[in-house]
Amino acid sequence: VQLQASGGGLVQTGNSLTLSCAASGGTFRRYVMGWFRQAPGKEREFVAAVAGNGVNKDSADSVKGRFTIVRDNSKNTVYLQMSSLKPEDTAIYYCAASWRIHSNVVLTSAGSYSYWGQGTLVTVSS
Repeated sequence: VQLQASGGGLVQTGNSLTLSCAASGGTFRRYVMGWFRQAPGKEREFVAAVAGNGVNKDSADSVKGRFTIVRDNSKNTVYLQMSSLKPEDTAIYYCAASWRIHSNVVLTSAGSYSYWGQGTLVTVSS
């Protein structure tokens, strides 16, 4: 499966932004989808993930209540809706996919994902 992330940009603290990740080349509903981010000088970290069924989800404590992951299986797209953005959210955001036969699986480890998008930069100014 190929992944194309988009939607990054420069925003001010407190504003909102929605990232999109379009998938092609696979049966989208069979893939667990995740978002990860990597800030300058830091390791890549988990942000949020959603199972193939679109119901089971998980997110990092640092973004709970502010970020929401949503998938639209009819459009082969997963979204990361980000609100109340903070300067510490500044990073390159990557979407990732992992094939799973069970539609209720959620994965939070980067090593569990086989496919990665190219990343989109989010910069939050103070």
